[in-house]
Amino acid sequence: MIKSMTGFGRGEYADESYRICIEMKSVNHRYLDLGIRMPKKCSSFDGQIRSELKKYAQRGKLDVFITYDSLTQNQVSIQYNSSVAKEYYEILTKMADEFSIENNVNTIKLARFPEVITLEEGAEDEQQLWMAIRKALSIAGEKFVESRKEEGENLKKDLLVKLEEMKEKADFIEQHFPEIIKDYRERLEEKVKELLENTQIDENRILTEVALIADKLCVDEEVVRLKSHMDTMKKALLEGGEIGRKLDFISQEMNRETNTILSKIGDIKITNCAIELKTDIEKIREQVQNIE
Repeated sequence: MIKSMTGFGRGEYADESYRICIEMKSVNHRYLDLGIRMPKKCSSFDGQIRSELKKYAQRGKLDVFITYDSLTQNQVSIQYNSSVAKEYYEILTKMADEFSIENNVNTIKLARFPEVITLEEGAEDEQQLWMAIRKALSIAGEKFVESRKEEGENLKKDLLVKLEEMKEKADFIEQHFPEIIKDYRERLEEKVKELLENTQIDENRILTEVALIADKLCVDEEVVRLKSHMDTMKKALLEGGEIGRKLDFISQEMNRETNTILSKIGDIKITNCAIELKTDIEKIREQVQNIE
């Protein structure tokens, strides 16, 4: 089975302490490019999250979004920093004396100054939090892979149809080539007759000339290689796996053989057929760019 590099998965896991929601989405990319957005509470698990994500994707630009909610009443303690409060009070008293103004500092006003009174949450159970993240990630990852497989199957079906159509065009070029040589011989004989009028034509010279042209125009090797590339691509698609790079290379080779055919033969029928082949190959190249 082949996988597309386009996919989406969403997973949510909740226990008595946490609710974790994870969304994963990806598009094609030459390598694996991970982008993770998560709350500060989860940032300490960055390395572990990245290791887990590599189980679900080998290539693609993968964006991951993590949201976190605590379901418990966290133990919050109020901290009073007396040394900071004292420092504020001494400075304010000094200012009042210096400017001969009323010192109207009271407890409430003093408590509002930064760092005098702070709230501190109790420590998280990191192991429990990581287990919740990992389970949500597993759910999202499985759905993500499933969506990639489904899209990959659609790509495979379409590529197999295109390959069959391309094979028919390659067969046409192969079968039509002898007609080109036959037409060339007939035109050559007519031209020689016009030039020499009633003079007898040397059949051997005609055959030699036709053989030379046939050798220059011959595209048998190119057509054979083109068909071989098609068979190799079809086999790879049916076998599945991580074949994206392989298919991209094969499509480049098919394009090279088609260009050679176009450069050798000026026949309008074969030229049009080869142009259609190039169009099909370009479509295939675009599609295989999205296969992992």
